[in-house]
Amino acid sequence: MNEAVVLGVAQDGGHPQAGCEASCCAPAFADPSQGHRIACVGVRTPTEGWLLDATPDLRWQLHDLGRPCAGIVLTHAHLGHYTGLLQLGREAWAPRGLPVYAMPGMARFLEQTEPYRTILADGHIDLRRMRADEPVALAPGLTLTPWLVPHRGPWSETVGLHVQGASSSCLYLPDIDAFEPWGRDLAAVVQDVGRVWIDGTFFSAAELPHRDLGAIPHPLVTDTMTLLQSLPARHRARVHFLHLNHSNPLLDPSSGAAGDVAARGFALAREGDIWELGT
Repeated sequence: MNEAVVLGVAQDGGHPQAGCEASCCAPAFADPSQGHRIACVGVRTPTEGWLLDATPDLRWQLHDLGRPCAGIVLTHAHLGHYTGLLQLGREAWAPRGLPVYAMPGMARFLEQTEPYRTILADGHIDLRRMRADEPVALAPGLTLTPWLVPHRGPWSETVGLHVQGASSSCLYLPDIDAFEPWGRDLAAVVQDVGRVWIDGTFFSAAELPHRDLGAIPHPLVTDTMTLLQSLPARHRARVHFLHLNHSNPLLDPSSGAAGDVAARGFALAREGDIWELGT
């Protein structure tokens, strides 16, 4: 059986986050079991697997993938999504020619930026370019297609990753500025895709009063739920929020915010969640 598995749910800085001594992070510093790894999804067959994004938690996520890693697929050049590639260098794992799929802008960034440039030159990465809306074959009956999404740069474009199996599909969309300028209708996507792991960075605008959220745009979970509320319950249940900022109350499953998400028919991604894609 081919399947997708959630390997992390937190935003790029992880949970707990460096420099945060507030109540959202203090319990996780005191007890690491209350923390969360950075957003990542694994796609696996019975014999091998792929990581969707290379996070700073790469070593744990490679282990939790539970299969020999056949490659990595990158969404974009923000901290939580590519810096795990440093673990592929000579100081750490140093594999030979591990396939890493990236969009053209992302690939150029890696080729031009140290130390990734050296990791490439040393042959630890086999860099493979993807094109928007063109499927990449991962295994027989299993393809991955990058979908461009609007998200701030400055170093690369950003994609969501649509994975199609023999009997079902999933979408990994951890980052987007807003759904309105996207070239796809979110409600239609949810009706077509079996499981949607979607940007849930901020539950509400009240989370970070000391930051200008206009400089770090993401759809609020409350707004996304309103946008999709008219869908039938079976479709709303397909939407699982991830990429949760350390300030996001959804990281606490007993919070009122988590209860609101469940009451409205949506769900939260949790490490270890599995979605079957078929054989």
